[in-house]
Amino acid sequence: MRDIFQDLNRDAPRDPMEAARRNMRPKLPRRFYRAAGTSPGAEGHRVLLDGRPARTPARHVLAAPTPALAEALAAEWDAQGEEIDPAAMPLTRLANAIIDAVAPAPAPVRAEIARYLASDLLCYRAEQPERLVERQGAQWDPVLAWAREALGARFVLGAGVTHVAQPPQALEAAARAIPADPWRLGAAHVMTTLTGSALLALAVLQGRLTGEEAWGAAHVDEDWNLELWGRDELALSRRAHRFAEMQAAATVVRLTATA
Repeated sequence: MRDIFQDLNRDAPRDPMEAARRNMRPKLPRRFYRAAGTSPGAEGHRVLLDGRPARTPARHVLAAPTPALAEALAAEWDAQGEEIDPAAMPLTRLANAIIDAVAPAPAPVRAEIARYLASDLLCYRAEQPERLVERQGAQWDPVLAWAREALGARFVLGAGVTHVAQPPQALEAAARAIPADPWRLGAAHVMTTLTGSALLALAVLQGRLTGEEAWGAAHVDEDWNLELWGRDELALSRRAHRFAEMQAAATVVRLTATA
């Protein structure tokens, strides 16, 4: 089976103007299968394309740890039209990354999430205006309270962008909540990098927040600026793309809860 998630621009021309034009309009591979399905196998619950196992860019079998997650992946494949658009398949892209990169080497992924804890978004507060300060508190304080009560991690707040050293005990306690399972670990990493907050990611993993709630909490400042200065359509387009990735990560968390 062809690897349709390989670099679509591997045959890009050397002329920079022509390369730029191609990059603006990437040639998408045509759909080569009629239907997607799932089947249990040695690797887990496999995604099948016309009865044959789909594969990741590294040629691993695309298989999920639960039937529900495999069905969600298959639904993404079934939703494709005449062409296959990887940009419209955030759950499959995340699954590929987990299978190919996170599962073989989880330690660096865990370490990066832990680094975010040391400078977590929720610990850096605006000093003014008052309404923004209030919004941050309303969205972020309950998560910090949850971290104290559920994780035993008491974080220190700072104003502005000046670095605040967090108590080692808080960092160690929160880091213990970083999952070992590669699927949930990969989802946590995506949510952490998208939001700038490992605490928000951990809150989703442990059912304290939904993915949508964590997304909203992470964008308090951005939403404030939108209200103040107006909409930026390009920025909103990029935000929509990131939100799709956040939804994919939250889906992995939700559908692996009983794995």
